[in-house]
Amino acid sequence: MPDSTALAAAGRWRTVDILTCAVLAVAFGVVFWAWNFVWEGISPALAFYPPLSAVIYGLWLIPAVLAPLIVRKAGAGVFTEALAASISLLLGSQWGLTLLYQGLLQGLGGELPFAAALYRRFSVVQALAGGALAGVAGTLWDVFYWFPTADLWAFKVPYVAIAALSGAIVAGLGSKALVKAMLPTGVLDRFPAGRERTRI
Repeated sequence: MPDSTALAAAGRWRTVDILTCAVLAVAFGVVFWAWNFVWEGISPALAFYPPLSAVIYGLWLIPAVLAPLIVRKAGAGVFTEALAASISLLLGSQWGLTLLYQGLLQGLGGELPFAAALYRRFSVVQALAGGALAGVAGTLWDVFYWFPTADLWAFKVPYVAIAALSGAIVAGLGSKALVKAMLPTGVLDRFPAGRERTRI
């Protein structure tokens, strides 16, 4: 398939694509809202090394990787992650409107490896890179907006690195595992990802 054709296919959204991303966003928006309380609860326990709080960051990044893996359309990660963040905001969040900016950044980070491959490769490599980059994008916002005076090497660098690792494992590998688990059920048969069903 020529690159131009692949890009055109990645740009054509169907109603089912939009609805699927919206459903994923609503579901994860509720999960995000609940996970905010986990963050608040775990942070004091990790006060001995504050950057470790980023170890649970990966869950907030799943839509940024999962949506491109399923829908395989340009913008799926950005749309789903940003909408999930908006749902979390509407449910009530201690971080306010900044969630919208962070959701967009995380979605962009998660989308980059798929865009770099012209939406033709959706392997573990893309998933891992997407999760890691989503973690980097999200925590770069954190360190510049929420922790501007924190020490670069004592807090900022390890915080971003831990979030990248969490994103790669939880959002990257986790999203691939979710897709693999859904394939046998047939729920992905209307998507390009469903074609992999016969190869598993």
